[in-house]
Amino acid sequence: MKKLIAVFCIMLLAVFTFAACSSKKEGTKEQTQNIRIGEVTHSLFYAPLYVGIEKGFFKDEGLHVDLQTTAGGDKTMTALLSGGIDIALVGSETSIYVHQQGAKDPIINFAQLTQTDGTFLVSRKKLDSFNWNDVKGVTFLGQRKGGMPQMVGEYVLKKNGIDPHKDTNLIQNIEFANIANAYASGTGEFVQLFEPTASIFEKEGKGYIVASFGAESGTVPYTSFMAKESFLKKDKAAAEKFTRALYKAQQWVDTHSPEEIADAVSPLFKDTSKDITVKVIERYKKQHSYATNPLLDAEEWKQLQTIMKEAGELQKEVPHEALVNTKIAESVIKK
Repeated sequence: MKKLIAVFCIMLLAVFTFAACSSKKEGTKEQTQNIRIGEVTHSLFYAPLYVGIEKGFFKDEGLHVDLQTTAGGDKTMTALLSGGIDIALVGSETSIYVHQQGAKDPIINFAQLTQTDGTFLVSRKKLDSFNWNDVKGVTFLGQRKGGMPQMVGEYVLKKNGIDPHKDTNLIQNIEFANIANAYASGTGEFVQLFEPTASIFEKEGKGYIVASFGAESGTVPYTSFMAKESFLKKDKAAAEKFTRALYKAQQWVDTHSPEEIADAVSPLFKDTSKDITVKVIERYKKQHSYATNPLLDAEEWKQLQTIMKEAGELQKEVPHEALVNTKIAESVIKK
């Protein structure tokens, strides 16, 4: 009888222990907040974000990142404005466009991810040496009008004495997601592409990287995390947690090798070979594309508007403090 009672007690204890563990797990799950992120494209250009996801930095802050690719700045901003996502990773110019339309709930930039252009000029022919004048008189497959890639592309071409609208046969009416396919199908002598597509094309002999728009553009808030002002007020804690995790990821990327970064993000780039991934990350690190902290400063904001003005897309200059929240990033960096 005593043995039966002892066995019963052990079983009862096991049940309570399991229940307690389950309760604890459920409690932890309840404390994890889901954050919906819409990225304008899926590229190694955004490596710090992926490092944050794969290394568990967001998880450590109690956040679950629900990442979805919303190809193109217009689609990404539409998703943000309609409530389909909580935070957008997109060019900072989109927040200015929304502001120019008189939005009642403005879009606020609160964390910067990249600080140079992320595209490369790809030539269909292999050139022994490249000169920007090689672009004159040929078909140039650019990016969507009004988007950062296209505006920076125009800015760099003009800087090198080329008016893309007069000196080239400029095509910019192809959907962002279809540009690479259009070039692969034979459209254009030159194209402006993100990585890893540019390097994949080079490896497959479909094109050859001849110049970097990022190396030519200077520092600019190319891609930032932004949200509705109402979201940042209502859920400031979540924005701070997100930015803190991002900062950890940015610091990690800054202090680790391209090979280590490639290993970290590989689960999100299963169709991209290790050698391509390393080469791409090496390129971006070399030209300092990855911001080492989330702070979007006034000088970068000024450069952004200079580029927009050159492209004829800026109606009126917008003060830095009107659409940029630096308090969140500053508080995270200080800690």
